[in-house]
Amino acid sequence: MDEMRAREVLTAAGLPGGAELLALGENAVFAVGDLVVKTGRDATDHPELRERAEREVAVARWLAASGVPAVRAAEPTARLVEGHPVTVWHRLPDAVRPSEPRDLAPLLTQVHALPAPEGFTLPRRELLGGVERWLRLAGDAIDPADADYLRGRRDGFAKAAAALAPHLPPGPIHGDALPRNVHVGPEGAVLVDLETFSFDLREHDLVVLALSRDRYGLPSDAYDAFTEAYGWDVRAWEGCAVLRGARETASCAWVSQHAPANPKALAEFRRRVASLRQDDPEVRWYPF
Repeated sequence: MDEMRAREVLTAAGLPGGAELLALGENAVFAVGDLVVKTGRDATDHPELRERAEREVAVARWLAASGVPAVRAAEPTARLVEGHPVTVWHRLPDAVRPSEPRDLAPLLTQVHALPAPEGFTLPRRELLGGVERWLRLAGDAIDPADADYLRGRRDGFAKAAAALAPHLPPGPIHGDALPRNVHVGPEGAVLVDLETFSFDLREHDLVVLALSRDRYGLPSDAYDAFTEAYGWDVRAWEGCAVLRGARETASCAWVSQHAPANPKALAEFRRRVASLRQDDPEVRWYPF
């Protein structure tokens, strides 16, 4: 999905086609006055994308009822517009500063203290579930040998992850616990991007920043501030390497879907695959 198609869906939904594009990734995110609209990829052949959008709205209601600071849905259900799931949200006030790992820790503490929601079911965190779809979207833009290599890693890490013994009791998790999914407004920090909420190992949420420290250049002192605020460092857990490997595999495959139209994405994909093949955990990965 590109910006042009996303704007067509926006218009078909009866929303202004000239809306401000805020982000274009797994979803196209637009600002429309005091609302934010998320347009997902075509769900015609992928009904799980519609289910994910509907669940994100349900998660927002649940978090509001539970007192967890998070973005709030402006409509009670997801729309389906020309095959694309569309959700509408209240726009947050402008950020007062960039979010930091230390802002994330207390929000995760609140989420991790919640029991399972009533009225709907959170899925397992299928971290590797999108690998095949992303590789198919990449098509001939990537080396078939690299695609096969990632499929093999996916299968191996999926089996290893299923056998893990957690340190923390399983429960609700954000699923993509990064500072970019926290917005620090005038009234404090709130969680955003709720579509990966799951019921699974809480270690999933903690491995994200450990990987950011090693692969994406997160400063050590920022990581330490996060672990101090949360109260535990997931790197002390013997299963950390397995979840890290699974997330690396998924992150690499995610980049592949952008390779056909973005030379920088293709170069980054090749960098990531090479570092995995060489078993080099310290090669820096970059956004594109």
